[in-house]
Amino acid sequence: MPATPADQPSSGRIPAALARGAAVAHPFLLLAAVRTGPYRSTELRLFLTAVSVGLVLPLARRHPLAALVPLLAGLLAAATTRPDAALLYLPVLAADAVVGRIAVQRPLRVLVPTALGALAVQIAAATYTTSGQDVFVSTVVALALALLTAGLLGRSVRERRDHTAELRAATTAEAVAAERLRIARELHDVVAHSIGVIAIQAGVGRRVIETQPAEARNALATIETTSRETLAGLRRTLGALRGAAADGRPAPRDPAPGLADLERLAASTADAGVRVEVRHLGNPDGTLPPEVDLAAYRIVQESLTNVVRHAATPTCRVTVERRTDTLLVEIADDGRGAPGAEPGGGYGLVGMRERAALLGGSLSAGPRPGGGFHVTALLPLPEGASTP
Repeated sequence: MPATPADQPSSGRIPAALARGAAVAHPFLLLAAVRTGPYRSTELRLFLTAVSVGLVLPLARRHPLAALVPLLAGLLAAATTRPDAALLYLPVLAADAVVGRIAVQRPLRVLVPTALGALAVQIAAATYTTSGQDVFVSTVVALALALLTAGLLGRSVRERRDHTAELRAATTAEAVAAERLRIARELHDVVAHSIGVIAIQAGVGRRVIETQPAEARNALATIETTSRETLAGLRRTLGALRGAAADGRPAPRDPAPGLADLERLAASTADAGVRVEVRHLGNPDGTLPPEVDLAAYRIVQESLTNVVRHAATPTCRVTVERRTDTLLVEIADDGRGAPGAEPGGGYGLVGMRERAALLGGSLSAGPRPGGGFHVTALLPLPEGASTP
């Protein structure tokens, strides 16, 4: 029969009640321990003292302040019987350990008065177990040093935990920022090129729809194809972000684009009025890591978008060269330059540089000496990535 909500809290209170009851019994057992045994057997009294201290440990783990009270009460009560000082070492060490636990869990405004109170009780107990001023002073100094050491160790543990929590929070914040940047970069790369093609084809279709219906239909067909590809890219990106569909099943994910899709990208760019010449050098059949393949594709895509928007040239050249340890991607045109790629002119160049930097590569962009604009990216390849 399942437990009712009313039963569950009571079952949870049983261990806590037992821990408190055992802690309350500690002073009485400790007092009996230092006075019991045949011929006041030291071994038996030490054993019973350890047992009495052990009764407080379950409460000390979660409620050290509550555990400290019976520990100190038992220590003072046992000291009034003037036992051998060795019998009180363990209760004193247990009280110091609990103070260290309080230092870990509580702020200084709680720790300092608690530690001073514990020290006062320990000094009061020492008056019963020491003889001579010199012995008493050295005992007080030892008690103070032991308690100070426990408090400092507890504060050190607390500071390390706080520092670890801060580092974890900072790492999480950096990961969130990096993920947001990746999302923004991916969405920009997915949408920017396609919107440029759609805008140009829409303008062509509007101008020739009455005089050249066939050309207008071609423009509309290009718009339809580009739109579908853009939607597929957005669906893939959003699916990766969402992780799962609303019904709990994994979201469908189309393969990410790569250099194998350059011909299709060149065809869509040609529809926008810029013919792209693609050259593959080195080992065109070699495999590439997915992140390098995607980054190279996005760099080419963004560069062609800038050419379409700003270069005012009918041609463009894309060179992809797979070297032993690097992948060279170069995009060059003979147009009037790409203002959108200048610093502060947009996010395209920033995104390309970030993609290259994330892979440990580099990207340069600027006007060509003979006119036009060029973008050059060097992306490092892991060993063996350029071999079939």
